[in-house]
Amino acid sequence: MKKLITDIPQKELFDGFNGRFFHTESYTIAFWEIKKGSILPEHEHFHEQTTQVVEGILEMTINGESFLLEEGMIAHILPNIIHSGKAITNCKLTDTFCPVREDYK
Repeated sequence: MKKLITDIPQKELFDGFNGRFFHTESYTIAFWEIKKGSILPEHEHFHEQTTQVVEGILEMTINGESFLLEEGMIAHILPNIIHSGKAITNCKLTDTFCPVREDYK
């Protein structure tokens, strides 16, 4: 199956976080467009996650450690680890979650 990312309907799941979600039987890929200054509060989930910055700068905190992710960088988040984020600039991110994010369907 192939599809244009822009053909996937966009949903605002959190204030300033607009995502397009591609689901398989094993994982979910989220294509985010995030407005500058938007905050993703601390949370955790049982999914393993990667976050890749396609454009912009994202401040991320994983397990109490804060750092900046810039274009071309990727972070790995283990299951059940507390994490949060803040868009320093307008951002485009690609997150991968395993297993599938049923809550994003």
